[in-house]
Amino acid sequence: MQWNELFNKDNQPSENQVKDYIGTPLWDDLDDYLKQTYNVKPKSSYSNCAMDGGMWKGWNIKYQKSGKSLCTVYPKQGYFLLLLQVGLHDMNEAELLMPLCTEYTQTLFNQAQSGHVGKFLAFDIKNESTLSDVKNLVTIRAKRR
Repeated sequence: MQWNELFNKDNQPSENQVKDYIGTPLWDDLDDYLKQTYNVKPKSSYSNCAMDGGMWKGWNIKYQKSGKSLCTVYPKQGYFLLLLQVGLHDMNEAELLMPLCTEYTQTLFNQAQSGHVGKFLAFDIKNESTLSDVKNLVTIRAKRR
């Protein structure tokens, strides 16, 4: 069953329900990393967005530092999707990091369109290598927060 079908707008999932649905230790790794490294608390938020076949609809988890987003997580069964903005001020540092990243991350970065606020990258977090890339990009983002 899809995430947004299990937990509608009036049925906010608990932290344990999020963890159980995602069902991978990579989630615990990211959650612990963000909480401990940046002293942030996750916030659940509901989105009605139906773009891309409704992949953004439902409850998501936002991590913010000083009122600015570090990343947003969308639970999927067996993995999670992580949305990360690489701001214009962070672009040079992110470009320097890219040769050290996985091919998957490099492809996402190169294919993302640049806008007036930078690039938005949507990662399917299914392995430790991708998670490591994301942590490094979050570190760049957090420096300005």
